Formats: sequence, C-alpha cells, structure tokens
Amino acid sequence: MIMTGQKVRWGILGPGGIASAFAADLKLVEGAELAAVGSRSLANAEAFAQEHGFARAHGSYAELAADDDVDVVYVATPHAFHLDAAMLCIEAGKAVLVEKPITLDLPSAALLLEAAHSRGVFLMEAMWMRLNPAIRKIAELVSSGAIGAVSTIHADFGLQGPFEASHRLRDPKLGGGALLDLGVYPIHLAHLILGVPASAQAWAHLTPERVDETTGILLGYEGGGVAALTCSINGPSRNAAAITGTGGRIDLPEGFFVPRSFVLNVDGKEPETFEFPFEGKGYQFEAAEVQRCLLAGELESPLVPHSTTLEVMALLDTLREQVGVNY
Repeated sequence: MIMTGQKVRWGILGPGGIASAFAADLKLVEGAELAAVGSRSLANAEAFAQEHGFARAHGSYAELAADDDVDVVYVATPHAFHLDAAMLCIEAGKAVLVEKPITLDLPSAALLLEAAHSRGVFLMEAMWMRLNPAIRKIAELVSSGAIGAVSTIHADFGLQGPFEASHRLRDPKLGGGALLDLGVYPIHLAHLILGVPASAQAWAHLTPERVDETTGILLGYEGGGVAALTCSINGPSRNAAAITGTGGRIDLPEGFFVPRSFVLNVDGKEPETFEFPFEGKGYQFEAAEVQRCLLAGELESPLVPHSTTLEVMALLDTLREQVGVNY
C-alpha cells in the first residue's frame, strides 16, 4: 500500500481497458477513493463502477466533470479525445491526469497546459514509466555518474501484429500508429537521461491508412550522446533498453517501461542487480504522485513537469512530420 495521507476522490473518464488497469491499481494507494466514473454510455459507466467499486456512474463526461464529490479525473479515452475531455474537466475546476500522449500535437498540448495554468488546477500527463521506482533509481544512478558520461541509449517497443484495419492502432482519426502509442516510451527514456536532442531523424513504414507501422528514430545530443529507438505494431521486439556510458551500462529487461529490476554493469566490477518488486501493474505510482501533489497544493509534478510534456510533444511532432503521418 502506497502512503499519501488524506483522502483523494478519483473520477475516471472513459471506462476502457487501460482505465480498468488503472482502477485496479488505485486500490493499492492509501487515501485513493473510487468516487465516480463517466462514459458516453450510462450502461458502460454503471458496469465499470460495479466491477471496480466506484460509488457513482455518470452517462456523460460533462456529468462527471460537474460532480462536486470528485477531486481529480483520470482521462483514459483514446488520444484523439484527450484534449476535449481534459479541457471539460479543467474548466470545471477539476485536477486532471491525462493518459499519454497528453494530446495529438504540440499546439493542443500547449492549449491544455495554459488552460490548467489559468484556472489554477493541477494537470499531469500520465507517463507512468517516469514514476516507476526502478526508473527513478536509474535516473539517480546516471545523474551521480555511476556509468560515466552517457554515450548511447537503445530502446525498442513492439507489439505482435498485424492489427486489423479497423483497430484503433491503425485509425488516424484515433491518433493511431506506433509512435504515439509505443514510441513515446523509448523517447521518454531518452529524454529522462539525455534531455532535448539537438538532432532528430526518423523513418517509418506506413499502413494503408497512413499511420506508422514500424518506426526507427535516431536522436543526437550536444554532449555527444546518441539514442537509437524503434517502435512497431507489426511484431514483438524484446521491449528492452540499455543505457551505456563511458564507465558502464545499465540494462533494462523486457518490459523496460514498467521494470521491476535492472542490472548495473560497471567496468571492473561484478554486475549488480537492483530489484523493485511491487503489486499490480505499476499505475499506482503515478496515482500516488498525483495525490502527493494535490495534498501539497502543487499544480504540476516535478517528476513529469509541464516542460517535459511540451518538449516530448514537440519532438513527436517533428518525427511525425518526417515520416509523413498527419492527423
């Protein structure tokens, strides 16, 4: 159980698969109250509320946003609907956690963040990887110089395909493609370790619907580091990562985006394995950070700050333009 103190009343907007996983992990966070769920279908909202133990169900997003007994809303719709759904909640004065990517492009992301700022409400992109205990330890080790100056980052994320043309991953109207759904994880890892690249290049194979099926990304940094990243919806890769420095290497196993362990290899020493076992799927760590921020009166998280959201979204826009994907 993760300790955060007082009660925080959660609402979930969009009762799909990822919302189910998030709701299950909310039960691992002390002080998380499952208050309400909102869907465009009251029947779906009621079924979700009953399954996961939410107190109330609403048959519209607007009703959820207007619920006075909700402190924060987790927006779990497909990417293309994040902007409107999150804006609805912000305008109602609700704190918001928006599933990644926060929107489809930089202008809409900036619009959402400005709205939250002007209303004085908390907003965070749900990049759960950056809240993972193992990832946080890796960032600490790299920052302390444990592997020297970082020279390369390799990371890949691929799903077993092919997917049907009607699947959301191939639908441009839903923000389909490998980059926004999967590529954000390798990109966020590179950003966490090396920051904003000085150079970004990408190539992709597109589906008949003109979304990226398999994408290769090469990022270059002023300090000399290079990140080689891939993502695909047409085949299961290792889904692993490695961060190499002048004095060692950190290896992340399969599922690098939600690791429970990693191996530190330092020149001249035996490999050291760091273990971070936890229950659930790992969404509880971002929920706990949201609650910590709300109870502390913070409007953004220092672990997933607004600046990071904008920097990564700007990079995603650049890469999409290069590969010819337009929404």
